[in-house]
Amino acid sequence: MPDLAIEASDRPLRPDQYLYVETHAWWMGTFGRHTHLTEHRVRQWIPARSDRVWLMERELTGAQKWLIGSAEQAAADGFELRDVGPVGRFVAPHGRFDLNGEQDEQPPCAPAPPRRGNWQSPTPAFFADLPRDPELLRKQLVDENPGSWFGPFAAAVNVLRTGLVPAPLRTALYAALLGLPDVTRQDGVCNLDGQECIAVVHDAGRTRTELFISPEDGQFAGERDTLRADSRFGLPAGTVISTTAVTTATVDEMGQRPA
Repeated sequence: MPDLAIEASDRPLRPDQYLYVETHAWWMGTFGRHTHLTEHRVRQWIPARSDRVWLMERELTGAQKWLIGSAEQAAADGFELRDVGPVGRFVAPHGRFDLNGEQDEQPPCAPAPPRRGNWQSPTPAFFADLPRDPELLRKQLVDENPGSWFGPFAAAVNVLRTGLVPAPLRTALYAALLGLPDVTRQDGVCNLDGQECIAVVHDAGRTRTELFISPEDGQFAGERDTLRADSRFGLPAGTVISTTAVTTATVDEMGQRPA
């Protein structure tokens, strides 16, 4: 099996610290006959101690790009930016955020135990059970994710988005992905924030998906989805329909941002 030839590593995380994961994203949305890309900022503080709650901040910057239609036409039809997605601060044990309800920053009296998790909803407990051997991991990816929409490559990207995948498992995942059909490696590809990355590229089906990896520590650094063919909604081949840059760091307090 091909090897990504990158050594993943993790930053030291004390029991009293938090893992900070920030996602800068342009995600596609639709409103009636209109299609847009909207800029999001999502920040998470994930405690090293499982008895502490997680914090998420979701922000819409107000920036948009209209792929079909225009801001003026959409506004005339009743479009409002606040309807694009939830915004604000959310807290929950084990990252079980309720993005539809009102939340405060007080932990619940009797927090639920952590979930086992799966490829669609990954957790540290799920990661602990995955094999570190790339061949075994690739087989499990394929066997457990046979769908065309959520196939092996999409499943791996989904778990990497969490920022919680430990370094040995990241290394095994990258090697496993490069053993899949239609997957190649490219160097020197920039993510949304201009960071030069290694890209693991799945070029098949309706979209070309680029998985960005930091060459410094093998950490997930974002992704980009590009249409490979014209869509039935009128978007031409080559249109970027989703792009992100992901930053991870360690901080001492919940709500603190890295310097």
